[in-house]
Amino acid sequence: MEAAELAALSFEDALKRLETIVHRLESGEASLEDSIGLYTEGQTLKAHCEAKLADATARIEAIQQNDAGEAIATRPFGPTA
Repeated sequence: MEAAELAALSFEDALKRLETIVHRLESGEASLEDSIGLYTEGQTLKAHCEAKLADATARIEAIQQNDAGEAIATRPFGPTA
């Protein structure tokens, strides 16, 4: 899978492809050479999904704390204006 093609994949599409790969590897229906290629693609998809999740998590919200470290509010994550 090329970088541009991977970058265009949504989290859901990448996860669906990853699930298909896992199923094929677990079933033993792929040859050794195919399994190596599938494993490599799976590693790439896994990293893509992890990056998408990390980005989504960071954007959800950040907790604001007072000087004592107590949570006092939440705000959307992102640059402050």
